[in-house]
This record gives sequence, structure tokens and C-alpha cells, in this order.
Amino acid sequence: MAGYNKLGKRASIRDSILCRQVTDLLWYGKVETTFARAKAVQRVAEKIITLAVNTYQDTIKVTKTVTDEKGVQTKKEVINDGPTKLNARRKIMAQVYDIQEQRMPKESKTAFVARTENIYHPLIEKIFNIYGPRYANRKEELGQGGGYTRVLKMGPRRGDAAEMAIIQLV
Repeated sequence: MAGYNKLGKRASIRDSILCRQVTDLLWYGKVETTFARAKAVQRVAEKIITLAVNTYQDTIKVTKTVTDEKGVQTKKEVINDGPTKLNARRKIMAQVYDIQEQRMPKESKTAFVARTENIYHPLIEKIFNIYGPRYANRKEELGQGGGYTRVLKMGPRRGDAAEMAIIQLV
């Protein structure tokens, strides 16, 4: 099949490599790899970010009845994902690995638990809460959609002379 680089790997291995590198790119913002892999990662990452930009605002306010330990019922407003954002979230979760939030140096356990209390998929939340609004504003200001990543060539790697590159979020 034409249209993408096979990277000299079987499909399962290639998908695993791309999934890991896209996950690292979206989590850390920058990845150093070979030029061919960087171009493949760029293609997948651009589609994920475009999906987040187009759907991050789709939310619905829902009123739920919550019963506490004493049997008292109270109404609580909850913000849920709309149907298009939920679909986008599921598509993105199929393409990236789940990374768990790490404790910061010198952060107490109670502070860490408080900071990550209701976050079950930190990478997905980062994509929708940080990258979605950031690149949507960029799209409005510059009038361009896409171009969320850049690939910088670094030269040949010592040892096997593979062309190295850095891929980073703009």
C-alpha cells in the first residue's frame, strides 16, 4: 500500500513504535528519532491534535442526583463530554498509550493525590485541555489549521549513519 513508510518493520511492531513515539511527543513535547520515523510520527500526531482542536468545546452540563452516606439526596451539576468529543476521545485513546502522572520532586503524597484526584487519563486530558485551546487560538490568529509539529534534521547518527531528527510541537 502506498502512502506511508513501512519503516522496515512488521505492522504490529511499526504500530507499537509509532504509538510510543506519538505518546512521548504529546506528553513531553519533543522526541529525538530517525528522520523517517519522525515523519511518520508527525503524520499521526497532526491528526490527533486536529481531532482535539475540532472537538474540545463539545461539553454538556448534566444534573445528577447524588446520595451520601446518610441517605440525603442532593443535586449536582456535572460537565460531561458531548457525543463528538467522546468519539474523538475514544479515537485518540486507541492511538496513544496511557501515561500515568508522576509525582514532582519534593511534592508530598497528599498534594499529589489532591492534584490528580479526578484525572484518570492525564495524556488525554492534556490533549483536550491544553493543546486543543492553544492550537485553536493559533488557528484563529494565523488563519491556518495544521502545522502543529516541526521536524528538524540533526545529521547522521554515529555508528550506522542514520539521518537523525528532532520532532517537536510548535
